[in-house]
Amino acid sequence: MMRCCSVFVVVVCFACACTPQPVYRTGSASLATVNAVDLGRYAGRWYEIHRLPNGFEDADCVTVTADYTLREDGRVGVVNTCVKPSGVTRSAGVARVVDQNARARLEVSFFRPFYGDYWIVDLTEDYSAALVAEPAGKYLWVLGRTPRLSARDSARMLAKIKALGYPVDKLITPANTLPPPPL
Repeated sequence: MMRCCSVFVVVVCFACACTPQPVYRTGSASLATVNAVDLGRYAGRWYEIHRLPNGFEDADCVTVTADYTLREDGRVGVVNTCVKPSGVTRSAGVARVVDQNARARLEVSFFRPFYGDYWIVDLTEDYSAALVAEPAGKYLWVLGRTPRLSARDSARMLAKIKALGYPVDKLITPANTLPPPPL
């Protein structure tokens, strides 16, 4: 019986891992990033304001944060936190800069040696809000330094999402009402 259950768990995990992520972006133009990112200013805590559905984030997260730190080796440390009424889960990873000039194209890994694109496609001048996507149109996040964006920044990010060809009606918006614990 135990062997049967173990095989079942492996099969279910494999099936979930092989389920393809849908492409949400309908635009045909190539995805452009911002002209320049100061990673020192970008580092710190960001709240997830919106995201498109994906297979690796729990749907029942009440508060979602991403903490970025500059590492001595030139990479960026990443800690994603999901806060639920039942507890906290964290995923730690690392990002590397792909475009050394603009520093707006990164690759992030939570399961090395596998990396995924992390492109900063919009960023407010004061670094209070950011729009992150990847070129295939499968993933998108709106991040803010506070649990909610100002009305102006929210309108800006939603307009940019529409202009890029992403469906705003598919966005998931965490409540961000439970405080994240310290790292």
